[in-house]
Amino acid sequence: MSESEHPGFEQLAVKAKELDGGDELAGKRAQFLLDDGVYLDGNSLGALPRSVPGHVEDVVRRQWGALKIRSWDESGWWTAPERIGDLIAPLVGAAAGQIVVGDSTSVNVFKALVGAVRLVEGARDEILVDATTFPTDGYIAESAARLTGRTLRAVTPGEVPAALSERTAAVLLNHVDYRTGRLHDLASLTAAVHAAGAVAVWDLCHSAGALPVGLDEHGVDLAVGCTYKYLNGGPGSPAYLYVRHGLQDRFDSPLPGWNSHAEPFGMRETYEPAAGAPRGRVGTPDILSMLALEAALEVWDGVSVEAVRAKSLALTDFFLECVAAYVPEGRVESLTPVRHEERGSQVALRCEEAGEVMARLIGRGVVGDFRRPDVLRFGFTPLYVGFADVERAARVLAEELR
Repeated sequence: MSESEHPGFEQLAVKAKELDGGDELAGKRAQFLLDDGVYLDGNSLGALPRSVPGHVEDVVRRQWGALKIRSWDESGWWTAPERIGDLIAPLVGAAAGQIVVGDSTSVNVFKALVGAVRLVEGARDEILVDATTFPTDGYIAESAARLTGRTLRAVTPGEVPAALSERTAAVLLNHVDYRTGRLHDLASLTAAVHAAGAVAVWDLCHSAGALPVGLDEHGVDLAVGCTYKYLNGGPGSPAYLYVRHGLQDRFDSPLPGWNSHAEPFGMRETYEPAAGAPRGRVGTPDILSMLALEAALEVWDGVSVEAVRAKSLALTDFFLECVAAYVPEGRVESLTPVRHEERGSQVALRCEEAGEVMARLIGRGVVGDFRRPDVLRFGFTPLYVGFADVERAARVLAEELR
């Protein structure tokens, strides 16, 4: 059967065009450098915003090349970690002065989790970690437990309320499951952790920039996240650390560095932590990638996270509709929740020979990714993915599976 003969093809193609016509974020696509393909891997690496190359050239040629060391002051290099943190803050529902940008997600998970344990009082000897977490978070949690003399227990997010006790010191959770795209209830889980007297640490890598987070609203204690996915900061762009205002004077980082010293250029023999968000800094900021991220965040000007979330749900709804209409029955199984309140901004499909299938899709210009052993992942970045992209991706998938 050719694509033109497929039942529902014409109707869904028309629907995609209508949906694109009513898309209030459609104009944002022009701010990214994209080819003619369909890019559905922004949940791994966001597309390149057009403003970044020129800005990075200025950083290299003028700020570094001409001004040299003067740029620490004259180009604002020294204050970049907090300045860029304040740009990210509204995207995760945080007031200014609580986010510092720098280091990798793994390093920030370590800082946050050890810092969380150090915040609690009494004989709390257990750390809970999300059993479905990205592997690195689990590795870091195990190391943090050994370092602090705690035991580590892995539980699913749904098991957390029952697992909490007077022994619990801290809980490390992912907002969105990286495999399935399942969105966990940050508000209720944070409340449960607090009711048990423990500290809540959230990994926002797969939610920041795709949906409302509400860190301040829900009283989250500490949070970390990367910037190269939905925030489009570029490969290896620096991560960030959120420390709630009320905890900043007690946050004891396990990685005290000269950049987080109250008097960094005093070169004191003893360490005195800085006040506020800079307490989360460690060493010299990675200026080139950090300032590329700052330029990338310009695409968020005039955009509300609520509008992004509305389009994200519409895109994933439409993709699931197209897959159901086009793909032969029994060839794929969606692992992503149908309910909006349980869905992030990706769709995960279980499929036989998923690795080979994804390779063929990429060969035809539809880029998603593959997670072992049998999962096709498709990420939907509302700032540059349209409904025609979604329909095309589902159609090509169906053709490859027939």
